[in-house]
Amino acid sequence: MNHLMDLSGGELAGLVRSREVSAEEATTAALERIDERNATFNAFIHISADRAIDEARAIDTRIANGEDVGPLAGVPFGVKDLEDVGGLPTTFGSVPFKDNVAERDSVEVERLRGAGAVVIGKTNTPEFGCTAFTKNRLFGPTRNPWNLERTPGGSSGGSSAAIAGRIVPFSTGSDGGGSVRIPACYVGAFGFKPTFGRIPVGPEEALGMQRWVDTVHYGPITRSVRDAALFMDVTAGYHPTDPNSLPKPQRPYLSSIDDKLAKLRIGFSRDLGYAIVDPAVASEIESAVAVFKGLGHEVVDLDITLPDLGFSWAVMSGAEDYAHLAEHPRIQGNEELMSRSYWEGVKLASNVTHPQTAAFQHDRARLNYLLADLFGEFDLLLTPTLPTEAFTAAGPFPTEIAGTPIENPIHIVAFTYPFNLSGHPAATVRAGFGAEGLPVGLQIVAERHRDDLVLQASAAFERERPTDEWPEFTA
Repeated sequence: MNHLMDLSGGELAGLVRSREVSAEEATTAALERIDERNATFNAFIHISADRAIDEARAIDTRIANGEDVGPLAGVPFGVKDLEDVGGLPTTFGSVPFKDNVAERDSVEVERLRGAGAVVIGKTNTPEFGCTAFTKNRLFGPTRNPWNLERTPGGSSGGSSAAIAGRIVPFSTGSDGGGSVRIPACYVGAFGFKPTFGRIPVGPEEALGMQRWVDTVHYGPITRSVRDAALFMDVTAGYHPTDPNSLPKPQRPYLSSIDDKLAKLRIGFSRDLGYAIVDPAVASEIESAVAVFKGLGHEVVDLDITLPDLGFSWAVMSGAEDYAHLAEHPRIQGNEELMSRSYWEGVKLASNVTHPQTAAFQHDRARLNYLLADLFGEFDLLLTPTLPTEAFTAAGPFPTEIAGTPIENPIHIVAFTYPFNLSGHPAATVRAGFGAEGLPVGLQIVAERHRDDLVLQASAAFERERPTDEWPEFTA
């Protein structure tokens, strides 16, 4: 048998339910992988070994007693350190919160544990999820298992490194501007940002404020589309603590991903009208798009220009972060402990005026009108997930792409943030490998509430381009 952590979450859960493998054995296998690999990748920053073993043993007892423990029986997983697990630290990657212990599970974690999954620990993130590479003053940088000199992305970089490093089968992520899709792309995993509200967000006990910018989506990072569908079936659905949360879909995603797709009309944009893409990445994306043509779908090259709202997104998000944090008792008097670039950025964003906010929201409305027209004509939109392969582990962002200067640093993630501002479901699948041998991704976007179609299209692509190659580990 393969190492248990090389299996998918669904496969592993099936073995645990049938008692071919115990939940304790599965948990022990994950902890062994952490001992073997985590010092190299720095994916997990808090490990809850004794508690995880106790939970696994309790699951084994329940199975022995004939109980149905859920579809994720005994599957170990990681939780991004922006999200709460009761009794474990939630540091947000920030020194002032280094001893902050959560009082309860987030809704998402509660549902995963209720389905039989076992929390192994917390995964690394940049301070308050602020950037597209994972490094902070508390725990240092996280590294990409394909190349340790490169980043696994951010802000769910610890989670993506844990997946590509085959430490656990899946991890949680959150995506406010690309933070599930960016790290999944850079490590060649599957990352899914569902429709806004599909998985409830929070409650955020440490910060205790209702967000208003409405761009943060929770979603999975996995090695397969099937595991992501299973994750969604467990976690999606309304919860009274999140007024934006949506009802649970009537049909399980897992039961629909193998459906044969009707002939789709698909739009393909190489640049959304403003992005620069590395030629080697662009070549892999063209090849990936051709897969859909080969499956019999109509693919139309689009000449579209979406409004570039990167600056608007950054300012609105920064102002919200400042409102969250400026008067928090852990921050006041400890501002010098924050990352200077992060804190200076949110302070600058706090100066935004109401007329400026209105202008940003007018631009956001224009984006949504354009996307309404687009998805009135097309079933799916395909784009590159990111313009480049992964850059250096500790940053900074690249300043040019293929010799062309980048006018706005946020253009290094030019394709992800529009669909946070619009709330559409979007996934990244591995398209291939770039000139430097690192994964590149194809982004698949659909109309709101067509999460099922994104997962079905991703599964169809995965069947044509299986992602069974993962980095070999060397200590």
